[in-house]
Order: sequence, then C-alpha cells, then structure tokens
Amino acid sequence: MSERLSQVLSEEPPPVNGFLQRVLDFTSALRRAGVGATQSEAIDAFRTLPHLDLLERSQLREALASVIVTARSQRDAFDDLFDLYFPARSTPGDDTPDVTDEPTEQLDQEDYLSELLETLMEGGDESIRQMARIAVDEFGRVEGRDGGVSYFQYKVFRAVDIQQLLRDLLSRVQDDSDGELTALQERLYRDEFEARLRAFQQEVEAEIRRRAAAQRGIDQVADRMSRPPVEDLDFFHLSAEDQAQLRAQISPLARKLATRVAVKRRHGKDGRLDVRRTVRRSLSTGGVPFDPSFRPRRPHKPELFVICDVSGSVASFARFTLMLVHALQEQFSKVRSFAFIDTLDEVTALFDAGDAGDAMKRMMSEAELVWLDGHSDYGHSFERFHAEHAADISPRSTVLILGDARNNYRQANAWVLDDMKRRSRHVYWLNPEPIQYWDTGDSIASNYGRYVDDMVEVRNLRQLARFVERIA
Repeated sequence: MSERLSQVLSEEPPPVNGFLQRVLDFTSALRRAGVGATQSEAIDAFRTLPHLDLLERSQLREALASVIVTARSQRDAFDDLFDLYFPARSTPGDDTPDVTDEPTEQLDQEDYLSELLETLMEGGDESIRQMARIAVDEFGRVEGRDGGVSYFQYKVFRAVDIQQLLRDLLSRVQDDSDGELTALQERLYRDEFEARLRAFQQEVEAEIRRRAAAQRGIDQVADRMSRPPVEDLDFFHLSAEDQAQLRAQISPLARKLATRVAVKRRHGKDGRLDVRRTVRRSLSTGGVPFDPSFRPRRPHKPELFVICDVSGSVASFARFTLMLVHALQEQFSKVRSFAFIDTLDEVTALFDAGDAGDAMKRMMSEAELVWLDGHSDYGHSFERFHAEHAADISPRSTVLILGDARNNYRQANAWVLDDMKRRSRHVYWLNPEPIQYWDTGDSIASNYGRYVDDMVEVRNLRQLARFVERIA
C-alpha cells in the first residue's frame, strides 16, 4: 500500500453540511418512523439532486418520494416529515421561523377573518400559506410561566371556525350569483372550498411544527410527530380513519400473500426418495446410487378452521383477521369460521356472499354469540365447538384460534384444545395482547398455550400477514 493511499485512508472525511446534511437527517428520520429509507435508497436520493431544480419544492418532494417510498401506507409519514425538514418559505432567505418571546401587535379577530374569507374566495397557495402563518402568530401563541412562548393548533381553530368559514363562503357565492345555484354548482363550489380549507388547516399544522422545531430541535419534533405505517398500527388503538386505511390494505395484501404462497409451493423441496428409480439410475455406476431420485412433491392446500373471540376487547383484531383469511380462501381447500362471545356459532355462510365488511356487520347482528351475559366465555364456547364440530377436524386441518385468552375467571375447558391437537395437523393461537400482559388478571394464556403448537403475539397487520403466509 502506497504512502499516499495510507494517508488518504487515515484522514477524517470532510463534514457534510447544508442541504446535503438536511437530506441525510430526513432519511434518518424516515427510518426512525418505520419508513424503509435504506442506505441504498438514501444514495439514490442524493443521485437525484443534480437533476432537480431545488427551488421547486414539489419537484423535490416527488423525486425523493419516488426513490424512498415503497408502499402507499408510507406516504403520509413521508409527507409529514418532508414538510418539517423542507418547509415552504415565504422568501428564499427565510431559513428559520420568526419565533420570538416579544409580544406582537394584536390583530382584530373580525378583521382577520374577513381578510381570510377574501383570500379563500380567491384561492392561491402562497396567499393561504401567509394567512395560516398570521393565524398562528395571532391566535396560537401561549406564554408559559417561564416567559417562553409556545404555539398550539387547537387555539388557532378555536378562533378560526372552519365550518363557519365554509358556510360564509357558500353564502358569498350564493349572493354573488345572478340566480339560484343548481345542486351541481353548489356541490362543485363546496368541494373547491373544502379543498382550500383543508389546505389552510395543513398549512397551520405545518407552521406549528416548524415553530416547534425551531424551539426544541427538528429531530425531536420529527420523532414525536411521526406515526408508524398503517400495517404497524396496534389493533387495540385504531381510530375510524385507521380502520378505513386497514380495510383498504386487505385486498392488495391478500394478492401479495397469495403470490408468495404459490411460489413457495411451486419451488418446495422434492418429496420422498423414489427407491425404484434410484436403483435403476445406479446401474450405470455399478449399483452405487450417485444420483438419487425423488418423487415429485405434491403440496396440498390445508383446511382451515378459524375460531375467534369477537367481544368488544378484541373485535378489531378479529375483524381484520377474518377479512384477510377470507380474502385468501383460494389458498386453502376449505375455510370454516366460528365466532363467539360467551357461546359459539358458525358464520362461514356469511362470508360466502362476498364482501367481508358486510359479513362482519351481519355476523354481529345475526349470529348467536351471546348465551348468558355477553362476557367472553372461552370454556363454554370451546365445549360447544367440540360437541358440534370436532368430528369434522382431520389430519389435514389447521385450527386457528383468535383471542386474548381472558376468560372472566370461568371454567377453561382446556381439554378441548388437547383433543383438537390430536385430531388436527396444527393448532395455533393468535393473541393480540402484548406478551407481558399474558397471565395477568383473568388471562389464562399459559393454561391454553400448553395445548397448542404455538401461541403467537399478533398486534398489527404486518405480524398477521407474516403468520398467515407461514400457515398457508
């Protein structure tokens, strides 16, 4: 090795500053938020920069998204963090928000709302962005006991009533029109004004985050605001919007899993040794079986029995598991579903109609799931399953039990699981509770876990998909 090369290798690399450092910080924040952003994707992000007009923010956003975002569910986190690390500027030299502890001159609320109304009537991204900044300055400011200043979104929207603004905008259009607006015209105006109001709200949120980043540090704010991808959201803490996003993920996820399972079956290992063919091939080597022959492997589709607790505590988990399993019906020779709260009923026929979402609604209203008091009773439900359906389980069957194993201190009847295991190929239990909560309170997870092949923690869609791929 030459002396010059040794010197080069021993030198510290030059520091990365400015815009390139911001891109590095951005990709690091994405990784912490659960968005891929691998090293190779970060390198690709750098490679795109020479081909961009960096003053065109939308161009930069889409270019970085094209090389970093690999799933639709990651886009929301990407957009939130992009707005934080690459905020829109009112002027090129505005590198940090104007955050000061000095009180600003008070603006009359009525005058501001009147000006905001005019801005929303005319539209324009920059005008709306400027009004959002003024709103944060005037109405979102809170002075702390230590003399510091913080900004809060709820105070802005307490002063600026979004629904009232929408009514005022529609009323203004009605007054300015020569005659009565048609239903179509009113709908078009409403859609346009709602879009402008959403843009205003998003700009207020972005400005609040920007000011918080200037006060507390951009990385700290990024870690607090970033949400995990939708497939990593905990089934126990889903909002209505989260549930809608998860429902939209079921069909594409099922198609992806079906493809993986088909490939896995097609390229599986050879079957048992074919002795006759191996001996015949060995004749050319004097009877030494250098070239063994195997019978072709004929993978079969397993039968699946799904027994799920649909009581309130685990309803979301059961809903998405049933939707995914029935979206994958072609990967199983037969799927039979059973639901219970304190008694059990077969609900397979409800899912044959098509839409799994409608089937879930019908299940809660039509199936006989309550026997006594409507609290989970695993023991009675398992006993009923054994009496009415255990004879249908065969060595080709896989039994899948969904629930948190919280039996409200009732009889366990774990012997039913022991009998299921003897009759079937596999018995698995998916538990949506964190492992540290098993066997606490009325949970008897270990009592049931002794009689199944595996009790698995499944708290989100990603873990669920990984498990279904394993058994299909």
